[in-house]
This record gives sequence, C-alpha cells and structure tokens, in this order.
Amino acid sequence: MDDGGDNDKKTPAGLEEPEIDERLFFAEQKSPLKPPKKLITTNTEHYHGHRDRLRQRFKANGSEALEDYELLELLLFRMIPRRDTKPIAKALLAKFGSLAQVFGASAARLQEVKGIGENVALDLKLHALISQRMLRSELQDKQLLSSWSSVIDYCHQAMAFEEREQFRILFLDKKNALIADEVQQTGTVDHTPVYPREVMKRALELSATAIILVHNHPSGDPTPSRADIEMTKLIIETAQPLGITIHDHIIIGKDGHASFKGLKLI
Repeated sequence: MDDGGDNDKKTPAGLEEPEIDERLFFAEQKSPLKPPKKLITTNTEHYHGHRDRLRQRFKANGSEALEDYELLELLLFRMIPRRDTKPIAKALLAKFGSLAQVFGASAARLQEVKGIGENVALDLKLHALISQRMLRSELQDKQLLSSWSSVIDYCHQAMAFEEREQFRILFLDKKNALIADEVQQTGTVDHTPVYPREVMKRALELSATAIILVHNHPSGDPTPSRADIEMTKLIIETAQPLGITIHDHIIIGKDGHASFKGLKLI
C-alpha cells in the first residue's frame, strides 16, 4: 500500500535521491549572451593626426599657409585639448564674421557658441587684450601725429567691436607723445555722455598739452552725427582758454574710421 510518500522516492539502488537546491542550478548556468568585448580606449582620435599636420604646416610655412579657421584651431588646441576644435573654430567665424570680430566679441557672446565655456571665452579675451597692449606699446615714446596709422590700428583693435559706445581720450605731452590712454565714459549702443569740464580736468591733472578724442559707433558706420559735431566744438571751446589743443576726434566703425580733421570739421 502506498503511504503517500512520493517525496521519498528510492533510487534503483535503494538509496534516497539527494535534494536539489535550485539556487545552485541557476547560479551555475552560463549566460547564452556573450559579454561585450572590452572597449579599448586610446589617444588616437582622428583629430590628433589633424592637429599634428596643422602644426607642421604652420611650422614649415607660417601663418600664410593657413586659413583663418585653421589659425583659430591652432589657438584652441591647448584651450580644448580633448575635443575636435575644427567645428568650433568654424562656428565662431560663422557667428561673428571674422577673426577680428571673434576677438572683439564679449565673453558672454562667445559662450553662445557650442563648445565655448567660460574659461575658453576668457582665454580668447586674454589674447585680444595682449594684442591691444602690443599695439599700444608701439605708440609709447613716439610722436602720435607722425605715427597716425599706428594710432588708428590701435583704436580699431580696442574699440571697433564693442557693443556699447566708449569715449576714449589720448592725452599727449608738448612733444605729442602719449602720456595716457583712458576710457572716460561708456554709454549705450548709440550714445555716450561726455562732460567737457571732466575732460579738461583730467588733462590738467596729467599736464597734457594736447588730446585726441576717440569714440566708436557700434552700428559700424563711422559717419559723425550732429551730436558728435556739437560735442566736439564744445570741448574745443572749453580747451582753448586752457592752452590745450584738440588734435582730432576719431570715430571708429567696424570697417573703417572717420577723422574730424580729415573731414575739415575742426
């Protein structure tokens, strides 16, 4: 008679069948899926060879052998070491239009380009400032009236791509050498407040005997406005009794400049 002991099945040899632990069964099964191959990471991304070739071209032939975006690439290599900088350089030029406008753009606007973070933007502005200082150093201890092209180059580099109007003054000594270069006022996109008495006060503090007035037009058009002309006449009238000469008033635009002296406005 079956006593219901199905769980006590006997083996043919009369021994009890050992209990099976299913946890062991599943643990020992090999997965039918092959594990992914280990990714091999190397430092041989495609742009590394491109960087080496670009450096060699520059070394062998100088900057004339490179396009503007390639020069910008060379500069960005050390700022962004782990990315392909070619599309970033091209994006900068596409947005701003030229190398001069890239370096003239504000740090905030530079960061609107994908791939340009705060540190890279500040590095680009640092290079722009170094370039300005180099041009200004060319004016030191020189008679500015006989180095006029250097004056224009410096003012253009410093102001042409500013997004707001700046009123800059170059203070000169009796030999027309540069004493100081100062931005006296910064205004809006189309207006800068100028106070003739403050201009004269600063000239007297520096013992300047002549000054050159400079301001920029963010619109890009350097044509003097009626307000520009009236303001210049007022400064001349204020300076005359003090024996201070106004050599010129230069308006800087993105693609050129206007000289009040050249236009016979003073």
